[in-house]
This record gives sequence, structure tokens and C-alpha cells, in this order.
Amino acid sequence: MKFLDEAKIYLKSGDGGAGCVSFRREKYIEFGGPDGGDGGRGGDVIVEAVENLNTLIDFRYRQHFKAERGHHGRGRDKTGGAGEPTIVKVPVGTQILSEDKTEILADLTTAGQREVLCRGGDPGYGNAHYKSATNRAPRRADPGWPGQEIWVWLRLKLIADAGLIGLPNAGKSTLLAASSRARPKIADYPFTTLYPALGVVGVDDNHFVLADIPGMIEGAHEGAGLGDRFLGHVERCRVLIHLVDGTQDDVAAAYRTIRGEMAAYGAGLSDKTELVALNKIDALLPEEIEDKAAALARAAKLDDPAEVFCVSGAAGLGVRALLRAAWRQIEAKRASAAAGTALTEQA
Repeated sequence: MKFLDEAKIYLKSGDGGAGCVSFRREKYIEFGGPDGGDGGRGGDVIVEAVENLNTLIDFRYRQHFKAERGHHGRGRDKTGGAGEPTIVKVPVGTQILSEDKTEILADLTTAGQREVLCRGGDPGYGNAHYKSATNRAPRRADPGWPGQEIWVWLRLKLIADAGLIGLPNAGKSTLLAASSRARPKIADYPFTTLYPALGVVGVDDNHFVLADIPGMIEGAHEGAGLGDRFLGHVERCRVLIHLVDGTQDDVAAAYRTIRGEMAAYGAGLSDKTELVALNKIDALLPEEIEDKAAALARAAKLDDPAEVFCVSGAAGLGVRALLRAAWRQIEAKRASAAAGTALTEQA
């Protein structure tokens, strides 16, 4: 299935049903009077976040969503039925933006969350509504009010517990494949990964979701390479695992390049918890590993070079320790979020 994280769709709620002009006509009832019923309310357009979806590819083939209009009123004071709502199902983590992308209309971050984007039109009154002592035979009935219609953008930001970031060919896809059952494309040329990939990682009977974010290069926030298109997915991650290719000459420069792009993008990416890992150590001599880990620690402003994880996704070296550290950070973040939610509910 092809990954698609942005789509533009058209939404229209149902028009309200029209009221009815009718008069009661029965044998032996000389003055029956008006009995035209009201129309029904138009259906709403609702977006709902559902599980088991991780792409917006369905919206490439269907862009228009319309709810049913309300049914018209009928005689004998019969009110028209309400129109059926249309439910648009999107992946968890989808944002709904206005057509000009300047306003976030909804942010669906939990499964089952719903938002009404277009409310159905109000119904029209039948002539029974207008009867009075001075207007005993009204012939007025109103048409229903039109529903709302808008164009919106859907923007998906994958929700993952941890995200892999780094320059192209840093070994992110290899690490994801080594630590989960995900099978991303792996090759020895830059930009092998063109779309984010997700994998479920199991470590010590615990599980979390790990995302492989396509590689960035210098100038990504200005559109270079794959641009900053996929940095939005990093926003949802609780922890970032920053992989640096140990086989390149200047590991500190590689680290600073990615950090600079994250700072230029904003959205609080620079403030996220980060684990720094020197990858591909199976291709390095012990003294090279020591020197490059120290350089990376200085660039990341770590107190001790031992805080840099030395790993090899291809050989499986140090991967378990890195995943355990990531899980500890994720567990702490989850506990903090749960405590914050409890305090909010008590207030």
C-alpha cells in the first residue's frame, strides 16, 4: 500500500427537508384545518479516527463526501425524517485543516474520536406551524436551509512512541528491520526510504511503536532533498533516536546538520527527548569507535561519551541496550502524560 500523508477533500452536509402545505380532509369533518408537517434535518458530515489505518491513500480515489438531505414533511402532521450522516474515517493522528491551511479545524489523536465538520441544514416548517386564531388556513411552507460545504486538507502525522532520525544512509531502515518485523526497503544509496515506516518493537516483554522517518539533508526546511514534509511525523513521537553513520569522517557535523533542520522547523522538535547512537560500529576499529563517540558526545553536549550508544543494526550489536533505554524514556513520558490527564480531570 502506498503511503500518502496529505489529501484534499470536499465535504457537504445535507440540506434541510422542506415543509409541506396540506389540509386535513376527512368525511364528516367540516373544518379540518392545516396539517402539513415540518421537514427533517439534513445529515451531518463527521470525521472519525479509527485504528488499523496508517495512510490517506483511500482519499486519492474518493474526494467528495456528501450527507443525505432531510426528508420533506408530509400531510397528517408527518415530520420528515432526518438525513443520514456521512462518517469519514481517517487514521489516528490526522489533522483537519482549512482550505488555505491556516487553521486547524480538528486534531484526531485517539481512536474513536469524532468531530462534526459540517452540520446539516435546518428543516423548513410546514403550514401547520403557522396556524393561528387569525390565520386559520395558512398556505405557507418553508424550504429547508442548505447544508454547509467546505474543502479541507487532511494531514496525517503518524503517532509513534519513538522515531528514528538521521541523514540518508545512516542505517535507520536497517535498525528498524533488526528490531521489529517491519521490512522496509534497504539499499546502499541515499533516499532509499521515501515514506515513513512503522514497526512494533518488543523488548523485555514490553512493546512500543518505532517509526523510520525518511532521511533529511542540510536545507531540508527550505525544500532540499525530501524537504520538511516528513518532519511533521516527528512531532508525535515521545522519544527520538538520532542515528549517526559512524563510517563518515565528521560525525559531529552530521549530528549538527539534523539538529539544525529540526530547530529551523520548530514545533518543539528540538526539545524532545533524544537518544544519540553511533551506528555501523561493525565497520570501525575500537579506537575509531572511541574517538567518534567522544566527538559525538561533545556535539550533543553530553556529560559522558558513554551516553552515546554504539550500535550496529546490521550485526545486531548494542541494539538491545538502545531499545531498552528508549522504552524507559517512553514509559516515563506515558506516566507523565497520564498524571497530567488525571490532574486535568480533577480540575
